[in-house]
Amino acid sequence: MIVVQAPYRVHGVEEVAPGLFVLSFDRNGLEFETGQYLSLGIPGHRKEREYSIYSSESDTHLAVLIKVVPEGAMSSKLVELKQGDLLHVSGPYGYFLLKPSLDAGVPLLWIATGSGVSPFHSFASTYPVSEYHLFHGTRTLNERVLVRNFPPKSVVSCVSGESGGDFHGRVTTYLSTWELDRSTHVFLCGNCDMIYDAFDLLQAKGVPAAQILTEVYY
Repeated sequence: MIVVQAPYRVHGVEEVAPGLFVLSFDRNGLEFETGQYLSLGIPGHRKEREYSIYSSESDTHLAVLIKVVPEGAMSSKLVELKQGDLLHVSGPYGYFLLKPSLDAGVPLLWIATGSGVSPFHSFASTYPVSEYHLFHGTRTLNERVLVRNFPPKSVVSCVSGESGGDFHGRVTTYLSTWELDRSTHVFLCGNCDMIYDAFDLLQAKGVPAAQILTEVYY
């Protein structure tokens, strides 16, 4: 079901790390599949921005993870919203869906950079998946808070700009060292450079293109 430009009220905005916020708002009965995204706008403003759904399918509210972009048209306005303010919400959209891979019973590898971890938070919150690996690439240690709700045994935090993560370097560098089953279904979400590089690495490791699902986040 697609809800187009319905009014939703904001519940709150939480800063989880410098420049990174979780915006929560009414669900209004909207149904979605984990991995889909919404288009958000503010009444009186013409521009909209697409955000992956951060919350689980069973949550009573909706939430998205927002990285403030200084030159961005919407992100700085969205994180200034207060409880009770109105949003325009349309969606859900997209086919970055976990369920077919769960039904296939295959190994799962999730790879994200920065706020691209958002759909994986929805994946893990919706389904009691115990056998998966999440590689999360960030520039700073502060951003590791984005994987705080994942089981530590499932996460490798790759920090390129500072020491102190599970791996010092880019997430694709870590991926290049990883031995994986060729039946693995891989989900890539984040900046386009990471996705291109990771896709090539996975192909070189023998993972078929049909088993690699991508979502360019920024």
